[in-house]
Amino acid sequence: MSGELELVRVWFCSSEADFARLLGRTLGPQFELHFGSETAPPDNGQTSVVLVDLRDSAGFLKRGLELIDQIQQGDLPPAVIPMLSSENEALRHAVIDKGVYGTVNCPPEIIPLRALIERAHTWARMRRQADGLTRSGPRHQRVGNLIVTSQAMQKVVLLARKVAACDVTALITGETGTGKELVTRAIHEMSGRSNGPFVAFSCANLPESLVEDELFGHDRGAFTGAVGPRAGRFEMANGGTLFLDEVGDLPLSSQAKLLRVLQERSFERLGSIAPQSVDIRLVCATHRDLEQMVREGTFRQDLYYRLNVMQIHIPPLRERPDGIPALAQAFLERFSQQFGKAVRGFSSAALKALQEHPWPGNVRQLENVIQRAVALAEGQSIEVQHLPFAEVAAARPAGPGDSYDEQVKNFKRRLVRRVLEESRGNKTAAARRLQVARGYLHRLIQQLEVDGRDASNPVPEEIKEIA
Repeated sequence: MSGELELVRVWFCSSEADFARLLGRTLGPQFELHFGSETAPPDNGQTSVVLVDLRDSAGFLKRGLELIDQIQQGDLPPAVIPMLSSENEALRHAVIDKGVYGTVNCPPEIIPLRALIERAHTWARMRRQADGLTRSGPRHQRVGNLIVTSQAMQKVVLLARKVAACDVTALITGETGTGKELVTRAIHEMSGRSNGPFVAFSCANLPESLVEDELFGHDRGAFTGAVGPRAGRFEMANGGTLFLDEVGDLPLSSQAKLLRVLQERSFERLGSIAPQSVDIRLVCATHRDLEQMVREGTFRQDLYYRLNVMQIHIPPLRERPDGIPALAQAFLERFSQQFGKAVRGFSSAALKALQEHPWPGNVRQLENVIQRAVALAEGQSIEVQHLPFAEVAAARPAGPGDSYDEQVKNFKRRLVRRVLEESRGNKTAAARRLQVARGYLHRLIQQLEVDGRDASNPVPEEIKEIA
């Protein structure tokens, strides 16, 4: 390995100075070990790992447990690793309940101890980075409730600011769950209409009569059960912003009426012939390909041109993995506070798993996964076993030499190979089944070396059930 090794600063809490000096020499020059018999490390962010001596022979048990509690109460504490007598299983369970990173038996085996400290150091460093991205830094900002954590989303916000400055109709495209409504709300809040109402309505899977009643309202007697007048969404949004989600699901007749409102800036309630003027900014969103729908005759071409004055495309989460740590940390903090829990961050393995997951449900799915993980977590860290897709990856028993990375890579290879086989080598069909972009599938095939050599590996039944 070329280059200089990263220095790992370790604080050792113990009553035995001679043991601390011996441990420091044994760990080697990569580890800078500091000794404290009564105090926790200074809260300056320099120390990433704390070893606490809880051996039966050290006579430090009570003070050591107090120091663990003191360290864990910090805003962003280092990784804590108690050193225990191997037979004291009750104490091991007690410190695990306190949320420590891991434990080590004494006398320790030096190579596994070094590896454990390095993993703990990486975990602490990545958690600090995620915290920094969430709290501040050039790669993170908040626009309303929209968390901007990646370069791709910075471009989205830049375009949204330009749209907000001009009172024009906008069309937002992107897969389900990417945050189209949050971007629309950001446009509204950055615009001159921010003091007016923001009204949202989803056009998905509703009958034509109900859509028109929701959009335009009705007068008394317009239909059976219309016992009084009712304002529609256009009327409610007057002076502000109207957001129509899944506009591609509008029936053709409703599309014609929407076009008329955009052209004339007026509408009639159902059952009325009196026109009502309306002053709104219309923002529409869809996960559908409207250009293709125009070619197929299922979406009006003139309406498409009216809506597509300014278009903002939101890329799927799998195409902006650099933003996942900060998004996940923001969700973690919200749900940790909501549930009254002390979960503070993610293990390095959990962060890696989050960044490698394809996220077919995008940001909405990530939010739900973090909510579940916080509910399951018992300590201060989200571990990889708290993630639902980790359970699938763990379905195949690990070999004696398999690392986490090897298990994930092996699972992905077998899944991709099976879907390719069932799609008869058609990569477009395979990408559609996996709910990933075709280019992303190509990268997976290259990275995982999926080819004929993999044909000898049988596909487990538990993997067949998930696609």
